[in-house]
Amino acid sequence: MKSAVSCLLFLLSFLALCDPAAAKGPLVLVAASMTDAAEAAADEYVRTTRHERPVISAAATSALARQVASGARADLFISADEAWMDWLVQRDLVHPRSRTDIARNRLVLVSAKQREWIDSRAGLLQALGKGRLAVAEPESVPAGRYAHAALSRLGAWGAVANRLAPVENVRAALALVERGAAPLGVVYQTDARATSHVAVVGRFAETAHPPIVYPAAILIASTHPETTAFLDFLTSNAGRGTLAKFGFGPAVTG
Repeated sequence: MKSAVSCLLFLLSFLALCDPAAAKGPLVLVAASMTDAAEAAADEYVRTTRHERPVISAAATSALARQVASGARADLFISADEAWMDWLVQRDLVHPRSRTDIARNRLVLVSAKQREWIDSRAGLLQALGKGRLAVAEPESVPAGRYAHAALSRLGAWGAVANRLAPVENVRAALALVERGAAPLGVVYQTDARATSHVAVVGRFAETAHPPIVYPAAILIASTHPETTAFLDFLTSNAGRGTLAKFGFGPAVTG
């Protein structure tokens, strides 16, 4: 009996080594701002479907897109903007017909302490004082690009462009404000909801920047059989409900 069990265990181990994907769910590359929501969605997916749990890998959208272009193997890509998804589509690195928007977001101004509501250039500059404004890198990171557009619409970009504290992703910008290293930061409303250490002191109009949408698509390199199932879950009522708990709005369709 022991011999039979040993043989069975050996066979199962061998099969797992031959097909690593069978031992875990699809690898999902996720924009940093969706980290917590994606982890929760993966948990809910397992609970409702009994499939293997997707593996969530989060970082700045720009960094993830470049990793894919450099040959990193993954199954699903969730971007924080359309531009980087377009960039991968142009390089034939995603299945374009699988592309779908799964959520939207808002851009807010946060501070580590309560302040009067800021809705003007003068108010922002007064609250900033001699400090720096924490933002994601405006040249490449989606949150930084949105911040650039919103601050330009406010008429404040020229005054703050040389007073930025640019960092690799929006969560890093949030951390600067949490630690008191920057008096103000521009982040997504979902990031502000993720911590009790900052207060929202301003909200940018949705017309002040390009729409903040999160497109998802299956990568050409994907080999996992459950990738489509997880993407379908994210666009289902259960998936949208999970994302909504973290402050994400539904993707606009039609």
